Amino acid sequence: MDESIVVGIDIGTTKICTLVARVEAENRLRILGVGIEPSQGIKKGTIVDLAAASQSIAHSVEKAERSSGLEITSGWVSLAGSHVASINSHGVVGISGRVIDDEDIARALEAAQAVAIPHNREIIHVIQRGFTVDGQNGIHAPEGMHGFRLEVEAHIITAASSTVENLRQCVQAAGVDVTQFVLNPLASAEVVLTESERQMGAVVCDIGGGTTDLAIYIDGDVWHTSVLAVGGNHVTNDIAHGLRLPISQAEEIKKQYGHAIMDEVGEDEVFTIRPFGEEQPTRVNRRELSNIIEARVEEIFEMVLAEIKRSGYDGLLPAGVVLTGGACLLPGIRPLAARIMNLPVRLAKPENLLGLTDQLNSPAYSTSVGLLHWALIMSETIPAHSGGKRGKKGVSLDWETIINFLKRMLP
Repeated sequence: MDESIVVGIDIGTTKICTLVARVEAENRLRILGVGIEPSQGIKKGTIVDLAAASQSIAHSVEKAERSSGLEITSGWVSLAGSHVASINSHGVVGISGRVIDDEDIARALEAAQAVAIPHNREIIHVIQRGFTVDGQNGIHAPEGMHGFRLEVEAHIITAASSTVENLRQCVQAAGVDVTQFVLNPLASAEVVLTESERQMGAVVCDIGGGTTDLAIYIDGDVWHTSVLAVGGNHVTNDIAHGLRLPISQAEEIKKQYGHAIMDEVGEDEVFTIRPFGEEQPTRVNRRELSNIIEARVEEIFEMVLAEIKRSGYDGLLPAGVVLTGGACLLPGIRPLAARIMNLPVRLAKPENLLGLTDQLNSPAYSTSVGLLHWALIMSETIPAHSGGKRGKKGVSLDWETIINFLKRMLP
């Protein structure tokens, strides 16, 4: 039996994770290969050292190849960074009273892309938010309808061309072609959002090492996306400065003793550190550490809330916020987020995984696993978008997959 292989490469500020999966019955994904490598040459989601970043990506890909037994030739790659921006656009085409088909939808989405975009930026995603046929709005699948005028509301995500090209160059230097870039929160949403949350209105908040990535879903579609240049590394830096420690030691202390709410830490809880310039270990009250962490985490969620309000959709989110990303492993972060944003908050991680999943059952790998789900959705429509040389399989088109593709259409 033929196998279909999908590959995702999550390039983050703190880690690079390459996953290889086989598509099984009922579109279940079985993880065949995992390659996790600490990031080098990447800061706040952007490349700052091409050689170091390429080497980290190559090591991650090599680990995934060894564990899967497959040679990786192409993959779906995550994208983040403060250079990412989004706009909502409107496209209109004439139909002349006949039945609407997928070509008309493609023309409408193309018309929506006819917006003024600076020459130094490129379109990453064009995602439809809903169609209007002859003034009747709220239509999700206009195929087969009669009409004279088709309109589409589209969400267009753009990124700095030079930054995207640098990232592409790093991946190619590791011997892998980029099938498509996928914005981090869109990949994470494929794993952590339930269908009811998509419909009711929810925010995916993916807090990584260097960035906090947001995507607002309403009525099943993306309405707003944003990337904030703040994340878990800022918390680590605050600890390093406040306690006068090396960054690596501050990170370990954050993981071992950190808590996002100072009042929930006992006054008699202490731990020992060795600050710069001290020959003997020093005892530190854990509340002092939590005080440093709480101040920064509060600031992160205040920035998230400000961005939600800036989008104008803050009153349309009854399902609240879905938190994911490595920084969400910090104890106390969920109740603190709920207090700051005054919204329902839940933590989410990849679930129902098959295969090599021991390391992946963590919020830190939502984007990594989400890339595989995104690749699966797209490969249903684009045959043989496979990252391995063994076992490529194309999937025939039908109306359902065409609709699914157009809902998440990429340029």
